[in-house]
Amino acid sequence: MIRFTLKRLAIAALVALVVSGISFGLMFVSGDPAIAIAGEGATEDDLVVIRARYGLDRPIPVQYAEWVGRAVRGDFGDSIYFSKPVVTLLAERFPATATLGVLAIGVAIVLAIPLGIIAAIRQNRLPDRAALTFGTIGQATPSFWLGLMLIWLFAVKLQVLPVSGSQTLAHFVLPALVLGYYAAPSMLRLCRAGMIDALSSDYVRTARAKGLLPRQVLFGHAIRNAILPVISVAAVEFGFILGGSVVVESVFGIRGIGLLAWESIARNDFPTIQAIILVYAMIYVWLTFLADVINAWLDPRIRVS
Repeated sequence: MIRFTLKRLAIAALVALVVSGISFGLMFVSGDPAIAIAGEGATEDDLVVIRARYGLDRPIPVQYAEWVGRAVRGDFGDSIYFSKPVVTLLAERFPATATLGVLAIGVAIVLAIPLGIIAAIRQNRLPDRAALTFGTIGQATPSFWLGLMLIWLFAVKLQVLPVSGSQTLAHFVLPALVLGYYAAPSMLRLCRAGMIDALSSDYVRTARAKGLLPRQVLFGHAIRNAILPVISVAAVEFGFILGGSVVVESVFGIRGIGLLAWESIARNDFPTIQAIILVYAMIYVWLTFLADVINAWLDPRIRVS
């Protein structure tokens, strides 16, 4: 188990290093970043000043090493557009994104586990096909379109929920439904597959042979073992939800990191874009590492290695 954890930790560190290089390199994809910052009408003197101010006149490896060193200390520089430290922007916007992510993963779990259990119990019957169809539609439906439809129905027609903003928990209901519905199908299928395996396993057959009631077999043995992998995978899905919040936050006007990313891309705010990409990537990397470790603890074949 220790060797497995150290191996996964080394992989996570390597992925983090690669992602940091990609995040830094994005600044140079569109050409000279000084021109993008100053605008097309800038003079050569303006470009010289900007290169000196942001350290763009130094070799790229030196710039990368300095950027990584500052990022490790939590210093991502100052936002070009907002004229404040990037870490301050992230601290201001992260609570809204975290709230949305937690509510959305809760919606996904509430949808996925019951539907997965019902689909497995009624395998190849109408409930099973209905649950799988529900999941397929969830993955195929564009999040921005679903968000607009929910706004039209619940905010415009029924007027029971607010259109946009993040002032109260009510403002997070619709965006959480959108993101949760998008994340639920993968967990639904995993729960269904786990339940099918559990119901055909030896320990369930033994429990039935002992004369246990069907509900005791279902809740005491099958479900308990089938949903454990779903809970661990939820950590990975949480990372996907945070990444998908860029579009949803823009649709619902939630002032989180997703909306900040959209604003920064539109205004060539490179320091903020780099920081957001790096932070999102690190969250996903470490959530994936956490899910691997949880699965390892749940799997005795790995735990004893």
